[in-house]
Amino acid sequence: MKIDVIIPVYKPDERLFALIDSLEGQTCPPGHIILMNTEEKYFQQLIYGTSFLERHKMVSVHHLSKREFDHGETRRKAVERSRADIFVMMTQDAMPANENLLEYLTAPLKDRTAVSYARQLPAEDCGEIEKYMRSFNYPPQSRMKSAEDLKELGIKTFFCSNVCAAYRRDIYEKLGGFVHRAIFNEDMIYAAEAIKAGYCVAYTAEACVIHSHNYTNRQQFHRNFDLGVSQAEHPEVFAGVSSESEGMKMILQATAYLRKNGMWKKIPHLYAQTFSKYAGYLLGKHYRLLPHSWILAFTDNREYWAGRERQ
Repeated sequence: MKIDVIIPVYKPDERLFALIDSLEGQTCPPGHIILMNTEEKYFQQLIYGTSFLERHKMVSVHHLSKREFDHGETRRKAVERSRADIFVMMTQDAMPANENLLEYLTAPLKDRTAVSYARQLPAEDCGEIEKYMRSFNYPPQSRMKSAEDLKELGIKTFFCSNVCAAYRRDIYEKLGGFVHRAIFNEDMIYAAEAIKAGYCVAYTAEACVIHSHNYTNRQQFHRNFDLGVSQAEHPEVFAGVSSESEGMKMILQATAYLRKNGMWKKIPHLYAQTFSKYAGYLLGKHYRLLPHSWILAFTDNREYWAGRERQ
């Protein structure tokens, strides 16, 4: 089956070259790599004086303005440019851990499986708390998730990540694709719709990418504000499925991990980070009660709110 890779790009650096090289060297290489680049000047600055487009014939670049970018609509438009049976969503800061990524990632896409997402491994510079969070959200065991898992897994049943995820086009078309407007969570919204329609979501731990962040508490606040907004705007997906219990479970286990490994001094930072995340999330969930100026101060995506009043 034909495979295309789709990557939204913003202010790329030399790591994009390494990512393209890695994708082209896969045991199951893509037929086409589609870059949806925000702000043409940044991309041109990177490739100026290089033979990037001549070297990478399978790569096509499509430019849009920052105001045009949307987590859902931009990816929808990229999928429309693909003709492959399977398309893989990636981000520019995710690096395949080996040459088998696409082979392993696409293997589960059969029968009733709509999407398969990869395991995310921490980068070398990853902090201990973030390293643990990666292992909590991306364990070494693969799992197939369906509606039958809602009672056990709760919100994690719908968990999926477009940092690296492969989609079957036939099911994607039947479900209507990604949501048109999304400040965040376009991947989970799609996965939830797939599961509610009777399909499965595969977590494929054998398919690995290197991807992690060392966010400040301020950055965590902004990201989780947008996460809360996305849940508030899609009650058809998230209403009645609690996120808080899963978050509490993660904090308790992270605390135990830090204690067990003698990292007591990191526990206050864990709790400060947790407070920032939860404060942002809670405010985002109730954004309709906030002044518009507050929303603009709290969001990580001001363009999403441009010219838009509270809904």
